[in-house]
Amino acid sequence: MPRAPQKPLVAIIGATGTGKSELAVEIASHFNGEIINGDAMQLYHGLPIITNKMLENERKGIPHHLLGCIGLEEETWTVGKFVEKALIAIEEIRQRGKLPILVGGTHYYMQSLLFQDALANAPFASETKEELNSATVTKWFPILDEPTEVILTKLREVDPVMADRWHPNDRRKIQHSLEIWLRTGNRASQIYEEQRLKRQAASNLDAGMASEDAVPGPGMRFPTLLLWVHASREALHARLDSRIVKMLQNGLLSEVANLSAFRESHQASTGTIIDQTRGIWVSIGYKEFLTYQTALVKGTTPEAELEIFKLAAIERTQAATRQYANRQVRWIRIKLLHALASAEQISSLFLFDGTDLTHWDGRVLQPAVEVTQQFLAGYTLPPPTTLSEAAKEMLTPKREHDLSQRRDLWARRTCELCGMVAVTESNWELHIKSRGHRRVVSAKKKRQEIIEIKEKNIKIQRKELVNTLEKYMDILDDEGKPK
Repeated sequence: MPRAPQKPLVAIIGATGTGKSELAVEIASHFNGEIINGDAMQLYHGLPIITNKMLENERKGIPHHLLGCIGLEEETWTVGKFVEKALIAIEEIRQRGKLPILVGGTHYYMQSLLFQDALANAPFASETKEELNSATVTKWFPILDEPTEVILTKLREVDPVMADRWHPNDRRKIQHSLEIWLRTGNRASQIYEEQRLKRQAASNLDAGMASEDAVPGPGMRFPTLLLWVHASREALHARLDSRIVKMLQNGLLSEVANLSAFRESHQASTGTIIDQTRGIWVSIGYKEFLTYQTALVKGTTPEAELEIFKLAAIERTQAATRQYANRQVRWIRIKLLHALASAEQISSLFLFDGTDLTHWDGRVLQPAVEVTQQFLAGYTLPPPTTLSEAAKEMLTPKREHDLSQRRDLWARRTCELCGMVAVTESNWELHIKSRGHRRVVSAKKKRQEIIEIKEKNIKIQRKELVNTLEKYMDILDDEGKPK
């Protein structure tokens, strides 16, 4: 007999531009739900175009939480703070007898909420429960604001395993690994290893021991249904390119101008310089159009040059958006799929093919509603890979492991020719097979051949000179006069 899950959660994931927000509203409408935002940029107040917020009149009266709740001058929330706030929102939604629906594209936020993960929580825990931001962290631990090489030197001192794990220019990961040690006194490499052992132990348990009431699988917080809205790369890229043009038509430049004016006003009134490498300032669409916007405001740039700036900004924004979408899909296929597999919950992730928008209702909306209904009623769900060819392909992990959980595969190697550092064996193999590396090797070989030819010629010339001197000496007497 079917048995409804206790405290269920529905999570909607996918790349930007696939229609996650639209599906979330439909699911909430069908199942008496409320929506929790899981997108880091949409936490910020205002800027609906740059952050791609769903318009109020498109939300169908569905309450949205953690949307537009922080000021432009604030740092983006840490993962720990997001998890804390989201858990509060989930509990409040349940107390109202409604279904919590999590939706967003910041997948490391989403995954940290879905899984009871020590690595996600420990670095951000605060004994005083103070709401921490990056400014507070660097005030407590000033070294985190030092140059990357300084942070790396300290990390190598306290956690050499993690120091060798990251590329020496990957400031964010190096900084985060050191922050874990500074906050908790535990090495990140140690936490990773403990997690691996815990997962390994959990996977050895008899699956039949789990009761129907149990939270599904080790590590997951709640019984969760994951709905992945997907579109083929070609179709999505074309859709995203068109979206940037539409954003311009809807007033993107006004938001860029307003954001720039806010920054200047805030800096003038507070006397502090806003760090534009963090927070809302790294949102796609702002930094790419900043040069064009600055030239436009000055009013001295010729129209032809302005048009060049504008076209370049559009191309940069389109490229950045496509790259972001690709990264989101990679996260799902590498990080999330393996986390679900470790929790024995890979069957809880359903992909719906939204490549063709003319078939949205039949290929995305209707099957998503049906699966959600079955999940909430406690019925056995169909195998996710049977729903479509896209599901069969994309729900198969790209590799057999999540590299972050396989310390034995971490291998730091340096290519002296290219000055390149590889932190895994696969990265090294890709590098040595790359066109750039082969070009450098070929150039070195040619240089070496030229050097060898020059050295050979020098030896020949030297030998000829010695022979000439010997012949000359033969015709001179001891006083250097001809014999």
